[in-house]
Amino acid sequence: MKPLAILLLLSAAASAADLHPIVEMDTGYLFGGSADGKWVKAEKAAKSMKGNTPLRVFGLSQEAGKVTAGKPKSVDEPCPDTLTVSLSPKSKEGVIALSAPWNALPRKSQSADTTQQVYVDAVREFLESRQISDPKVKITRILRVDLDGDGEEEVLISATNYFTKDNDVPMESPTRGSYSMVLLRRVVAGKVETEFVAGEVYKKEESNAPNVYEIPAVLDLNGDGKLEVIVHSHYYEGAATTIYDCSGGKCKEALSVECGA
Repeated sequence: MKPLAILLLLSAAASAADLHPIVEMDTGYLFGGSADGKWVKAEKAAKSMKGNTPLRVFGLSQEAGKVTAGKPKSVDEPCPDTLTVSLSPKSKEGVIALSAPWNALPRKSQSADTTQQVYVDAVREFLESRQISDPKVKITRILRVDLDGDGEEEVLISATNYFTKDNDVPMESPTRGSYSMVLLRRVVAGKVETEFVAGEVYKKEESNAPNVYEIPAVLDLNGDGKLEVIVHSHYYEGAATTIYDCSGGKCKEALSVECGA
């Protein structure tokens, strides 16, 4: 074999070894991965997965075991652009499966009381800024966690109120003043600010299928020591999960998976 061909093969092997796939446990959907701290889309990450890829499983508060991923393939209709892998053994534990040597949980989030007045007021003020008068605040989860490892905790808040029985998501036509969202509270230049991460706020009744937004986990998914925020959303005939990178001063979508009719 010629020296150039050998170099190309070695480069490809090294590239595959340095790429760390990320998979959603519940569906087996392939987000993509990371390489040298940078995000890699699913189509490129899939090329490095030839089957029998070992993955570590992480949830909100602990590492939940190990699984092996098969070769990625299309989900087919109605989501042909979404890639999925088989996971063995099948498990309901954990949120994300990750091929990585680092600890994806260097700092664990702590749940807080959802009725704390300071956070109820923060959600109310945010909704008022979105032209919701007299908002009815219903917080579903509060997580305190040091996202960037600077010793100062940030606060993640999920809040949902569609004014439905049993807190179900309506199939259509969310009422005026309803919402589902994820907010981030953190100190910026010495001042506490509330940032909108993801969600929907309805200042008037609309004819569409609304989503419920939740925070299933907060993990370091690219090995930079900083934690990403995982947001899951679902409506009556579909769902999506998005990884948000909040390291640059503002949370931005890094990778996502979705499927729905």
